[in-house]
Amino acid sequence: MDEILICASDAILDGGKGVRFALTAGGEDATGFVVRHSGKAYAYLNRCAHVPIELDWAEGEFFESSKLYIMCSTHGAIYVPETGQCAGGPCRGGRLRPIAVVEREQQIYWQPDDYVRPARA
Repeated sequence: MDEILICASDAILDGGKGVRFALTAGGEDATGFVVRHSGKAYAYLNRCAHVPIELDWAEGEFFESSKLYIMCSTHGAIYVPETGQCAGGPCRGGRLRPIAVVEREQQIYWQPDDYVRPARA
């Protein structure tokens, strides 16, 4: 299976800034992001479950102030970092689209699937 390098493992700190990466989602140009929570890397399509807009309020800023939840900067929807499940706000039981990630040898990679694929060159 193809794996695409996102960043070095030490580029994302627990509850800190995430790293965005370009991809194609359902044939459209989009971005994904990876964050670290409780020591583990999680990646999602950078698209709110409520309204399909990017989540971060400034590049890489995905966590709300307590660092416990990923938050949509536009409408305040909050998501559990481990599952992408909506935990409050207008997303009403929605969830973020997960992207498979692998962390090894101090690097983080993402794995394309049927919906998320590498960005078109």
